[in-house]
Amino acid sequence: MHDLKGKSILITGASTGIGAAAARAFGRYGANVAVHYNSSKDQAEEVAKDVRALGVSAITVGADVRDSKAIAAVVAQTVDAFGKIDVLINNAGSLVKREPLESATDELFDDVININARSVVVFTRAALPSLRSGGGGSIINVTSVAARNGGGPGALLYAASKGFVSTITKGMAKEFAADRIRVNAVAPGVIGTPFHDRFSTPEQLEGFRKSIPMGYIGEADDCSGAFLYLASEAMSRYVTGQIIDVNGGQLMP
Repeated sequence: MHDLKGKSILITGASTGIGAAAARAFGRYGANVAVHYNSSKDQAEEVAKDVRALGVSAITVGADVRDSKAIAAVVAQTVDAFGKIDVLINNAGSLVKREPLESATDELFDDVININARSVVVFTRAALPSLRSGGGGSIINVTSVAARNGGGPGALLYAASKGFVSTITKGMAKEFAADRIRVNAVAPGVIGTPFHDRFSTPEQLEGFRKSIPMGYIGEADDCSGAFLYLASEAMSRYVTGQIIDVNGGQLMP
């Protein structure tokens, strides 16, 4: 994956968890990284500091992904800093809260959809001019095992929003192929990150663990290889419209 050296990578939701692990992984391969965050500015700065320590450039860019103007500003700041965007990773997302459908409010629905689904559309739309002007590149969306199995307790809105991400990944792959932009997705299973610290009880996590053939909860860096592979033209130039599952065998489509 030598071709990642000098590439410019924008990762949304990169201050913690899977996004933070991916940012550090790209730094190890010589890529420059824009670390997007919403409220976790200090954590984002730590990630960027770690990336810079690897001898490459890193910036932090803050925005609420429910705000289209703020998203456009993030993309503009990344292009200003690096001159271009070669790889966009739409990783930002949240379950928001576990809630049965019968008591889910319109406000909860809007939040879940805007954070997980609409943000993918808006970030992609904003980054397209840079990707096109650079002669192509890679977009990697982050979906979830929940998109295939309906999600855990109280997570059906989240699962449905990730189903949208999985489907639009395939549509984007078709629409942008002529621009030499490959579009794929990574679908994590149960990964030990602040996401589950916030939304899952120890009992729920143990139940999830028992459903995983490999017998343990994944770590954030377990997803990094999939991002690196899909970002590398040398490794995956003929791969588009695909979803790579990283779930320890919990679901085998």
